[in-house]
Amino acid sequence: MVWFPLTKHPLGEHEIIKLIRRYFEVMPEAVVPFGDDVSAVPVAAGEVAVLKADMLVAKTDVPSGMSLWQAARKAVVMNVSDFAAKGVAPQAVLVSLGLPCGLSRNDLVEIAKGLNSGAREYGAYVVGGDTGEASDLVISVQLFGTSRKEGLMLRSGAEPGDVLAVTGGFGKSASGLKALLSEGLFSVPPDLREGLLNAVYLPNARLQEGLALRDCDAVSASMDSSDGLAWSLHELAALSGVGFIVDTLPVAEEAARFAEANGLDVSELVLYGGEEYELVVTVKPELWGEAVAAVEKVGGNLLRIGKATKQKHIVLEVDGVKRAIEARGYEHFKSQC
Repeated sequence: MVWFPLTKHPLGEHEIIKLIRRYFEVMPEAVVPFGDDVSAVPVAAGEVAVLKADMLVAKTDVPSGMSLWQAARKAVVMNVSDFAAKGVAPQAVLVSLGLPCGLSRNDLVEIAKGLNSGAREYGAYVVGGDTGEASDLVISVQLFGTSRKEGLMLRSGAEPGDVLAVTGGFGKSASGLKALLSEGLFSVPPDLREGLLNAVYLPNARLQEGLALRDCDAVSASMDSSDGLAWSLHELAALSGVGFIVDTLPVAEEAARFAEANGLDVSELVLYGGEEYELVVTVKPELWGEAVAAVEKVGGNLLRIGKATKQKHIVLEVDGVKRAIEARGYEHFKSQC
């Protein structure tokens, strides 16, 4: 078999997934449709096994200065974030490692420690996996957990009038990446540097917030924001058949200061940056107070940023000015090929 690189008119990750998916037979009585954050298989009456696989590739996912411990931990965290969006606690982790020649014993120890730290931080254990030789470092993580079938918070289900909310401010990771990848081109206030870099090197999944939202049964639709806030809004809208008005941009304070220091449009950092690992949810309006209280009880925040609408448009409306929120964000292949 001959493989041809996707270097001319690349399809992009989302189109590639759609293309491949056409040739998969759909499991009868599938619990979670293709295109959601996780997959699920019935295992008992009302119970499902929840599965997730995602990989970290050094070339595209490990920025300058990130240690191997941090990279391995991140590979776990980005999977846990998808579990968080469904309201599922991970129990077991499988890891497949593609290892390039030249890694030292100490490098391997750091990868192992990072994997273990990421798993234990969220209550899971690494239970096995595989290793193989590769031309680049690849850390492929698979998560396993269980859930009540009715407890899963899917991407579909939002209704007009539902409250649109997120679990934190946006723009820190995008600001941190700009500071890292364009060294010297951007001004970084000294008191911001550590926080911006940690947003890139040490991301956190909102697992406790996701579990709290599941338990209060207030969420109608949910997903994680690793591909960017704008892309998440378009995904939720498409699968729920609604639109969104965003009337309060969830700007992280650090992103606002970074944008001001560099003459940047902060809305670009907030809407179109990636790897924030916040949850983007719609909440039944009559249960909004309960949802806020449940998240605050576990030490988190739930920030209202807008509402779902019958009109299937996704717009930012601030101070009476409306503009469309484009369906763009970070996408493999389009960004790299």
